[in-house]
Amino acid sequence: MTAKELRLPVEGMTCAACVGRVERALQKVPGVEEAQVNLATEAASVHYDPAAVAPEQLVQAVQKAGYSVETAAADFGVTGMTCAACVGRVERALKKAPGVLDASVNLATERASVRYLPGMSSAEDLYAAVEAAGYGTERPSMAGATSGPAADPQERASAGLRRDLGRSAAFAVPLFLLSMGPMLYPPLHHWLLSTVGEGTLNWLMLALAVPVQFWVGRRFYRAGWGALRHGSPDMNTLVMIGTTAAFAYSALVTLAPGLLPPAARHVYFEASGVVITLVLLGKYLESLAKSRSSGAMRALLQLRPPEAWLLEGDAVQRIPAESVRRGQRVQVRTGEKVPVDGVIVQGESYLDESMLTGESVPVAKGPGDEVTGGTLNGSGLLTVEATRVGAASALAQIIALVEQAQSEKPPIQGLADRVVAAFVPVVLVIAALTFAAWLIWGGEAALPQALIHTVAVLIIACPCAMGLATPVSVMVGSGKAAELGVLFGGGRALEQLHRVDVVALDKTGTLTAGRPTLTALHLSPTAAWTESEVLALAASAEAGSDHPIAHALLTAAQERELALTAATGLATEAGYGLTAQVGGHRVQLGAERYMARLGLDTSSWGAALAELGRQAATPVFVAVDGQPAALLGVSDPLKPGSREAIAELHRQGYRVMMVTGDSQATARAIAAQVGLDPDREVRAEVLPADKAAAVEDLQAQGLKVAMVGDGINDAPALARADVGVALGTGTDVAAQTADVLLMSGDLRGVPNAAALSAATLRNIRLNLFWAFAYNVLLIPVAAGVLSRWGLGLSPVLAAAAMGLSSVFVMSNALRLRGFRPSLERAEVSAHSQAAARLST
Repeated sequence: MTAKELRLPVEGMTCAACVGRVERALQKVPGVEEAQVNLATEAASVHYDPAAVAPEQLVQAVQKAGYSVETAAADFGVTGMTCAACVGRVERALKKAPGVLDASVNLATERASVRYLPGMSSAEDLYAAVEAAGYGTERPSMAGATSGPAADPQERASAGLRRDLGRSAAFAVPLFLLSMGPMLYPPLHHWLLSTVGEGTLNWLMLALAVPVQFWVGRRFYRAGWGALRHGSPDMNTLVMIGTTAAFAYSALVTLAPGLLPPAARHVYFEASGVVITLVLLGKYLESLAKSRSSGAMRALLQLRPPEAWLLEGDAVQRIPAESVRRGQRVQVRTGEKVPVDGVIVQGESYLDESMLTGESVPVAKGPGDEVTGGTLNGSGLLTVEATRVGAASALAQIIALVEQAQSEKPPIQGLADRVVAAFVPVVLVIAALTFAAWLIWGGEAALPQALIHTVAVLIIACPCAMGLATPVSVMVGSGKAAELGVLFGGGRALEQLHRVDVVALDKTGTLTAGRPTLTALHLSPTAAWTESEVLALAASAEAGSDHPIAHALLTAAQERELALTAATGLATEAGYGLTAQVGGHRVQLGAERYMARLGLDTSSWGAALAELGRQAATPVFVAVDGQPAALLGVSDPLKPGSREAIAELHRQGYRVMMVTGDSQATARAIAAQVGLDPDREVRAEVLPADKAAAVEDLQAQGLKVAMVGDGINDAPALARADVGVALGTGTDVAAQTADVLLMSGDLRGVPNAAALSAATLRNIRLNLFWAFAYNVLLIPVAAGVLSRWGLGLSPVLAAAAMGLSSVFVMSNALRLRGFRPSLERAEVSAHSQAAARLST
């Protein structure tokens, strides 16, 4: 059976060791083929055999490992059931929906209760599953809807950390002042000893440390002990052991000082209470940074409006957007967002699609045009018939692709994973050796020194920064790409795109617009006709033809708003041209050889024909009443930005090639226009089935290839390339199988995506360097190796440095939010500018 993918939101992970622990727990479940866990997105992506394992078992595996999985519940009415067989049918339909963990249906109450993963399904998907099984649904009202989690998990985590940080600081600040103040200001030390006494002072600090250690710090005990019990110690384990050792020693000094020699009777309550507070501060700042790093994803999730105006006959009612079903009609008012994917059945407007495609210019839409949920209606009242809802919508597909890119590990993550797998156990060994070494060679204060240095080693070595180094950069980079209209299909694509050597481009639909267009009109010097009159006659003659040239002429006439006249007496000669009567005039259109057959002289058009040849345009002569009247040029024009895109790719160091099925002459002409060498960088007359072979030939030369095409005819080549880049429109997301999708279809997105790929990899490398170098440099300092030269690290400073390392990694990754594309799309037409003005 084909493997399925399940995305589990995992709560409670704090470092890279947690990631490894969850991955191992999932991979041990029979039927799991692959499991990847991402610390930045706090999610696990699991590929499993549904015949061998149920989603609930995967959730249980995560929970047994000591972590929790966020789930949502939906309760709604089901109509049409008559017996127990109906109940079974509805339950089976619900359990087949993606992400459903459990479903029970009650025949007596006619209600279904479903527990599901909110990242995999929505309430609308559950309703659709029941309706597809042949039953009806009674959906909860907006006021009583309970189909989703109450709040954002990241916000809940931040709120919990903020609460615990406040509680901890309330005790840790006075504890720090009592313990460290006398060291910084000796007169205070003497005053406290003379007025309070050392014993009473120790009891006071004990009272302040207990709530921090066992009330606020219980989160470290729960997670740390669970990790230790499962044989995979993590950050929580290190904090738990280090702070407990400091607290227990200090408590012994306070409660039974006689058990220790006088030189060893020092308390280190600040090494437990203040360390816990600083660790919480670092985690809170890290949580805030995570929230900022997921801003692009939240922006996508918030694109779709929560409500829609549903049309039923002449009545209009406001309902939840997720309740709109396929085939229903909704009204979209000026300034509102389109609630569903659909087709306009009434009205005209300009729609802002910038968040989906990256295009800043609004797009004109009218009856018959498709619209995408989340786009903004700039002007005009629209009636839209829903065609795709729930998980089938373009926005849902886009979000799924972005989530996939954020959750999939890039190859560079492998190094970090291998190091982290052994890192914490090695740290525990180093801590033990540190304790033993100081105990043996530490002199009179051997025991306190052993304790302090051991705790510092345990705290400074927390692998938070290592676990975050790669996933948070991928998370921010893929989110930024989505803002620019670029969807990476995974972390591998994000890493590999800038590493290719050759960018191979399809021509039709990639470099060019993919549709014939009238690009030139040369009037005869002796003609008694204007350009508009000749075009109207030619288009009228071609009105009944389905030839591509006819389409180009008719489109040009429509754009100029020319009135056409019905043609009669139409006669065509295959390979030559046609003759027709239009408004009392004999109109003849065709190739130069057709004019020669008619006995018409075209020798004076030599320069114009040569120019059309350089433009890769097809020449079409128009004769009116037996006299040559005009020479038309019909070609597939370059897309705006094609020249700039290729120039930028060359500047970035890529070799650029064109691979096309067009003739050599046409391919060479287009290559000359876009700045490619026709002799070295063009492969023409290549059949679609052979484009993959052309990619293989380049790969056989040891080159890494990125293939750029329209994602349909070029599918074999896109699949064969090291990185496949498909140009789409944003509404075809579900049909794309490439590694990278440019939603706007603008070729300038290719160098922009490559530049972002390079920037993301530089960011990851800097993060990994910092995370590894930080531990390599500071663990020896914390262990006291350099204490002879006066260099050391107390547990308090170690905790601050550990927190700052994670904050540095997060802040460095957030710099990607400021990435600016190397090429901005130009607004080239007056029509586009007018549309922009109208939309505002």
